[in-house]
Amino acid sequence: MKAFDIAVVGAGLAGNLAALALADSGRSVALVAPAARPHDGRTTALMAHSIEFVQELGLWDEIENVAAPLETMRILDGTSRLFRAPPVSFRSSEVGLPAFGYNIPNAPFLNNLERRIAERETITRFATTLQRLGSSGNAVELHLTDGTAILANLVVGADGRQSEVRRQSGIAAHTWTYPQTALVLNFTHELPHANISTEFHTESGPFTQVPLPGRRSSLVWVLSPADAEAKRALPLDQLSRAVEERMQSILGAVSVEGSPQTFPLSGMQADRFGKGQVVLLGEAAHAFPPIGAQGLNLSLRDVMALRDLLNDPGQPITTIGDAFDRRRRADIQSRTASVDLLNRSLLSAFLPVQILRTAGLHMLSALGPLRSVVMREGVEPGGSLKAFRDSLRERVSRKQA
Repeated sequence: MKAFDIAVVGAGLAGNLAALALADSGRSVALVAPAARPHDGRTTALMAHSIEFVQELGLWDEIENVAAPLETMRILDGTSRLFRAPPVSFRSSEVGLPAFGYNIPNAPFLNNLERRIAERETITRFATTLQRLGSSGNAVELHLTDGTAILANLVVGADGRQSEVRRQSGIAAHTWTYPQTALVLNFTHELPHANISTEFHTESGPFTQVPLPGRRSSLVWVLSPADAEAKRALPLDQLSRAVEERMQSILGAVSVEGSPQTFPLSGMQADRFGKGQVVLLGEAAHAFPPIGAQGLNLSLRDVMALRDLLNDPGQPITTIGDAFDRRRRADIQSRTASVDLLNRSLLSAFLPVQILRTAGLHMLSALGPLRSVVMREGVEPGGSLKAFRDSLRERVSRKQA
């Protein structure tokens, strides 16, 4: 039975990035996942902190040419309710960044990751799935569906919402659903987007346009399930007109590309994010609607935290899952709660909820310091506190000079 330092189960973006990051220190990594999925037309917005991580892995040069910078993130109230929020624009220049992050198409990103993994001598790919976990002394046994059995000192579950690693480890999960479906597509447009991402808040959920290179953008349009399927079934010219109308023609004439996809919206959070020699990350640990570009960025913070723990010589491998659970709990729970609250506030017809949401956006529009705190926290959790500490140090240094 072949032994590895780490076994990563699952090879989506989070699993592939985890395998590369954890193999960088020379550790032997088994990557357990079937062949790559069919073409994924979705895109992923990575914030500046995540881009730095991708750069550390040496991946950025190959994907930069298909990515578009996000310099301004704009929220517009697209509802017809009595209390409507003012427009709010978050500009990266306000917090000293050239861009909040970049929007990256999933397909070339995954292809690049697959190629890098195939080239890495310290990563062994098993193109199959996990059947069951067992124990063998201080190691974990992984029995795979093709009959192979391997040993690992640490098992990383990155195998999605229906995670077999989570189930085999006896970790329960809380799940919930929304009366919403996301219609996902890419489109070309007549006017330049100027690297501005616009999110319309509507009664059915967010309608979010995110820049791609050139006069192209990606779109996540959250609708009722019936409306989403009806729009997906439209001829492309009719769907293009519907997108343009919903966007109030801010990008001029629109032409939808390819085949739109739909994804029912739901949420999930594991009761624990690790225990013993098992760690859960990405959508094996947490999942929520595509609002505020939080999903993969949260998953990459999982990977970074795990890498830090593995590099800590005082951290026993036998309890790394428990340490990971403690370290990630606050970030995951706070992000999940905030996305859930925002999404439900859009759906609520309860007048006080609408007033509170409107008041909150009005404060963000009017108060620059508050807007700065929100922007820094969106890019890097704890970023606003770090900026405050740096500002205090600078003031003290000036006084002492």
